This record gives sequence, C-alpha cells and structure tokens, in this order.
Amino acid sequence: MAITALHSAATGMKAMDTQLDIIANNLANSGTTAYKSSRVNFEDLFYEERRQPGALNNLGQRTSTGLFVGLGARVSNTQLDLRTGSLEETGKPLDIAIQGNGFFRLTTFDGVGEGGVVYARAGNFISNNEGDLVLATADGPLLEPTINLPEGVDLNSVTITGDGRITGNVDGTLEDLGQFELYSFPNPHGLRLVGGNLYVETEASGSPTSGNPSDAGFGTLAQHFLEASNVDPVKELIGMIRTQRNFELNSQTIKAADENLKVVSSLRR
Repeated sequence: MAITALHSAATGMKAMDTQLDIIANNLANSGTTAYKSSRVNFEDLFYEERRQPGALNNLGQRTSTGLFVGLGARVSNTQLDLRTGSLEETGKPLDIAIQGNGFFRLTTFDGVGEGGVVYARAGNFISNNEGDLVLATADGPLLEPTINLPEGVDLNSVTITGDGRITGNVDGTLEDLGQFELYSFPNPHGLRLVGGNLYVETEASGSPTSGNPSDAGFGTLAQHFLEASNVDPVKELIGMIRTQRNFELNSQTIKAADENLKVVSSLRR
C-alpha cells in the first residue's frame, strides 16, 4: 500500500536531514584546530516479510527467493575520521602538533568527564597566570601532567623535542621544564565529543594507555606547528549535493504515494 511508501520516504527524509546537519557542522569547523570530521552511517529498518525464501509454490517446489518490503532507513551512528590533518606552521613556541596517534590529557570542570579529565588533539597551548600550560580555548583546560613555565623564562628559548622534552632559559640558565605525555585508546571512535576541541573517555573507547611521544604506538610532537582540521571542503560540498538530491527523491516518493492514495479514494465516487 501507498501508506508504507509514505512512511519509508519519511524515514529517508529524516535521515537525510541528519546527514545535512553533520555536513554543516563539518564545514563550520573546517578552520578549527585539529578538528576531526564526522561521517554519517545508515542502516535499513525492519522488513515486512510477505513470503519466506524456500516456501512451497503452487508446483510444490521450494522458491529460491522471498518477498520482503522494507520500511525505510535510519541513521545508525556517526563515525569520526581520525586521520591526521595537515600541519600548519605558526612560529609560536607553545604551538604543538601531534604527528601520528595520541591525545593530550587535560583537566576541566568536574561535570565534564570523570573528575574533569578530558583529551584533545589540539596543541595550541598558552600559560595561565600561574605559568601552567593550558589549552587556548574559552575554558582553558589544564594540561596533565602539569608543565609549568617559571617566572623569568624566555619564551623564545623554549624548545620542545619530538619525544616531548621541554627546556628553556630561565634567567639565562637552560633548565628542563618537563615532559609531555600522550594517551591512546583501544577504540578512539568511541570517544564522546563535548565541544571545545575536547573528547571524553567512555566504556566504548576503553581505558587510555599513556606513553611518551615517539614511543611505539604513539606519534611525535612538532613544535611551532598546529594540526589543521581534516575536513575536505570539496568532499563535503559533494556530499551536500547528494544529500539534497536524495532528500528530493524521497519527497517525490511521498508525492507519488499521495497520488496513488488519491486514485484509491476516488474509486468510491
């Protein structure tokens, strides 16, 4: 019946609307530091089984196929594209890009994550009023383990090596200022996105493993660089066009089903 087509097309339009929301967010964050684009995954809904495969036909033979009428589609999940974005040189001594796998660990409000623990790929750090490194976002989450730039340090002398050692001249003396650590997850696709370039551990992501940059399974650090968003604007625009066309096709299905219902309703006249 046309009623089934109406409902199936409606689920398709709803799924396309969600995909358009995801594409719009990707494009809006095409300039966001270390942003990872999201992809929408779809799945078909239940099927109305009108005849089972292998049923007996009028000749007493087993049919090789069945008769199934689908009831539409839905969004099953969104999946992060975790490929490393291109590196952009900034020249700032506290800008750091992760080349390869790994996340920085930070602490923010207690209401976010477990005890305020969050993770980030962005490495645009600055120092707060106490000299501790924080992420240069609106809330300024604190880097963990803490790295402090003491009073008198010459920022232009700060050096961060690929394996995460940070040194700098303090009142003319070269000092060791700390060690960056990176964290990896068994399933980074299971991280929860909370905004502010931050991710939160979940049961799906698994517990993080810590290590130093350049250790096996972890990336290396690049000072004076930031990781750019990995959004491909051309790909997203093509996806937007396809989404619009699929939305229109589903609307045409609704129009055709409506016409069929008009014909059926006119039969009694």
